[in-house]
Amino acid sequence: MASRARVRAPELVGAGGWLNTGGKDLTLADFRGKITVLDFWTFCCINCLHVLDELRELEEKHRDTVVIVGVHSPKFVHEADHRAVVDAVERYEVHHPVLDDPELVTWKQYAVRAWPTLVVIDPEGYVVAQHAGEGHAHAIARLVEELEAEHAAKGTLRRGDGPYVAPEPVAGDLRFPGKAVRLPNGHFLVADSGHHSLVELEADGETVVRRIGDGVRGLVDGAAPRFSEPQGLVLLPEGVGAGFDVVVADTVNHALRGVRLADGAVTTLAGTGRQWWQGSATEGPAHEVDLSSPWDVAWFDDRIWIAMAGVHQLWAYDPAAGTVGVAAGTTNEGLVDGPAAEAWFAQPSGLAVSADGERLWVADSETSSLRWVSRETKEVRSAVGTGLFDFGHRDGAADQALFQHPLGVTVLPDGSVAVSDTYNHALRRYDPASGEVSTLATDLREPSGAVLVDQDIVVIESARHRLTRLRLPEEAVRVDAVAHRTRRAATEVAPGALRLDVVFQAPTGQKLDERYGPSTRLLVSATPPELLVSGAGADPALSRELVLSGEVTEGVLHVSAMAASCDDDPAIEYPACHVHQQDWGVPVRLTADGARRLPLVLAGME
Repeated sequence: MASRARVRAPELVGAGGWLNTGGKDLTLADFRGKITVLDFWTFCCINCLHVLDELRELEEKHRDTVVIVGVHSPKFVHEADHRAVVDAVERYEVHHPVLDDPELVTWKQYAVRAWPTLVVIDPEGYVVAQHAGEGHAHAIARLVEELEAEHAAKGTLRRGDGPYVAPEPVAGDLRFPGKAVRLPNGHFLVADSGHHSLVELEADGETVVRRIGDGVRGLVDGAAPRFSEPQGLVLLPEGVGAGFDVVVADTVNHALRGVRLADGAVTTLAGTGRQWWQGSATEGPAHEVDLSSPWDVAWFDDRIWIAMAGVHQLWAYDPAAGTVGVAAGTTNEGLVDGPAAEAWFAQPSGLAVSADGERLWVADSETSSLRWVSRETKEVRSAVGTGLFDFGHRDGAADQALFQHPLGVTVLPDGSVAVSDTYNHALRRYDPASGEVSTLATDLREPSGAVLVDQDIVVIESARHRLTRLRLPEEAVRVDAVAHRTRRAATEVAPGALRLDVVFQAPTGQKLDERYGPSTRLLVSATPPELLVSGAGADPALSRELVLSGEVTEGVLHVSAMAASCDDDPAIEYPACHVHQQDWGVPVRLTADGARRLPLVLAGME
């Protein structure tokens, strides 16, 4: 086995303390003898949720030698709330110890620059690898096998149970419900995400009529179906569905499912169960195209539009043709308006259609924004929100109003839009006629969607595990304005030439796949755009010379990297290939004596 750099792992420190340990505080010494994988994550981040799912197989297969430790490092203010972290650990079924690090102390000690980042520590307490982004589970599994053999031979490997202690289960009819629709009979159909099922409730929003799904995570059709963290729902117009009445965004299964209300039978309409990666098909027969974390669905322009949170796009499914494909967005994460094919989104998570059918409203969660798509022009416009780094709770004129990670939108009778302002625990209202934002209700707990019922609105309080009915107020509630900006330690760089190096080492036994053209891609942009004099755009090389303006004092470099590696063995006729990808938003401050090189680790060690 090739020799590795040996860097002593810094201690794990977090003011929020430890979860999933039975109340015990842990240190690195508790992991000595085990292979430790640190997962730096934050629960708003869809890529982090993908990595949680990627790690489940590794966690199960190597449970006697590997300990995964989640290090929760918040982006939004709400994510620094310890109660919210406790909820997220339960919501996403995290079955390993988690350190709550609200002040990013451990994040800084490990020089992490992006969510998600994985750091591998050997049984003797040395860092041996770092991986940023998604798609690294196979590489880490290979490294784990090598470390197991090496340290078993040295006598430094300790087998046995890890420090994970499962929390006490909590009973209830709903567990972290996502979204809901009102059925023709006045009942509600609710995506009961935490129970991996759908629940039909009576008009009171409480009494259970039936459950569709047995509560076990899975992808099973028929009369005994299974789901995996379903979220969005849409009731189709009469005569549209061929044998199904409701379409479900089955988020973690990366699929659309159809439900026949008469008997609860379920059919998979789109998706393969596999997650979409760069290079996969972006349109075609619906059962042959991979999807990525569909979060909501809506009937718009004679198709089912999909908030494809996992790739920062909107897709559309045509039930008549049985096809699916991209409708808007480029996969680049950010807030850019314009023609649908050129617009940028950031985890779109809520959809609603205007009463006249001319606008599709979008809750774009990571940019804390409200946006819309024109049916006529197919252009994307922003009503509220400025980008990835500004958020808060501020009413008033739309051009200065702020949300915090909204997940849902609901069109109101007067044509205005109710926004489920999730991380502000509030229901907000945007009025297109006046261009004003106001607050309808507060003291909700992570509202994720809402349903209009006559003059009332029924809000899905996801973290209170219930539906809450509110009378729509004639006058909005007023709250004190609060504004925030994402704050991570800025990297000091010098104006002028800056060398950007994305570090990537193919996993053991693999090489870059160049059979069909370049196997790597690097995309660079900046906020504000004037920060970059040159070096913006896309190119296959993972290193690039940037030129930074001396007229801008600070900003953010947006870097997106992708690399594909395949088995390096001529004896293998069909080598397995894997895609590694990550987006970085690197805050920079320009100073005369700043760095002239910026290394970002995609996989390997700098």
